[in-house]
Amino acid sequence: MENFIPDIYQRNIYDIDYKRLKKMGIKCLLFDLDNTIVPVKTDIPTKKVKELFLYLENDFKVIIISNSNRKRLIPFKEGLNVDVAASARKPLKKKYVKIMEMYKFKEHEIAAIGDQLLTDIWGANRVGITSILINPIGEYEKLGTKINRFMEKFVYYRLKKKNVLIKGKYYE
Repeated sequence: MENFIPDIYQRNIYDIDYKRLKKMGIKCLLFDLDNTIVPVKTDIPTKKVKELFLYLENDFKVIIISNSNRKRLIPFKEGLNVDVAASARKPLKKKYVKIMEMYKFKEHEIAAIGDQLLTDIWGANRVGITSILINPIGEYEKLGTKINRFMEKFVYYRLKKKNVLIKGKYYE
């Protein structure tokens, strides 16, 4: 169960204390796309997302890592001026390791931000990088995500029972 426990849990990407992450030595932020940055049916970055990413680029290398295909990520790559890692197959380690090697980052210099325990948090924890969970920002989800959410309920239940992770009880 400890593989599913995020290091940090916040309401959304705007509530994360990025100054604290910088002080912790984080140099690279890996953002999930769907229901983390934008809802699944949103095809371009919003003004608010653009403002946040513009702010973040001063202190961090920002990369979008997603299980979605490259075509889905291109408008965000171009609109946010960030690198992307498409078809990541999270929670598998391969794309995380490739990013660390390509950009020459160590595990303690990277934080991954996402809305799913079974893909984003488990994937980050498997490679030893800082994991940050946020609440999903959209209602609509694809079938694969719906299946993950169903299984996620059992994980949340067990973690709540151990008083380790409780939905809506945020921490840094």
